[in-house]
Amino acid sequence: MNSFLLAVPSALPGGLDAAMGMHFGHCDIFTLVEIEEGGIKKVTTMQNEPHAAGGCLAPVQKLAEQGVRAMLAGGMGARPLQAFHQAGIQVFFSGGHSSVENAVQAFLAGKLPEFTQDQTCKGHSEGGCSGHH
Repeated sequence: MNSFLLAVPSALPGGLDAAMGMHFGHCDIFTLVEIEEGGIKKVTTMQNEPHAAGGCLAPVQKLAEQGVRAMLAGGMGARPLQAFHQAGIQVFFSGGHSSVENAVQAFLAGKLPEFTQDQTCKGHSEGGCSGHH
C-alpha cells in the first residue's frame, strides 16, 4: 500500500482538528485522509449517510465507493464490521483518541490494533442498529 484512503468518523466540521466520532454509524461526518509514503498527503470530508437510507451498511457502501481501504473507529456493531471486511476495508480500533489527527498519527505509527468482534457494540447483534437512535 503505497497510497491509500483512510476514513475516520468525526464531529463537525471534520478534518484533522475535529473530535473523533466514537461510533462510526452515528458520526456527523467522515474525515478522509489520503496516506502516501507513510504520511498525510490530503484531507477531505464526506457526509455520513442517514441510517434510514440503508441502515448501518449504507455508510460502509459509500466509503467503499470512495475508495477507502482503512477505517479508524472507536465503536461499531458486528454487522458493519463484517460489511467492512467484505468490502476489503481494514478496520482499526482507535478508542481513546480525542482528535482525528491523534488517531491518524497512532495509525501511522502502527499503534492501533485491528478492530475485532470482541470490540463491537453488543446492542447491534439483534437485528441491526435499532435501539441506538
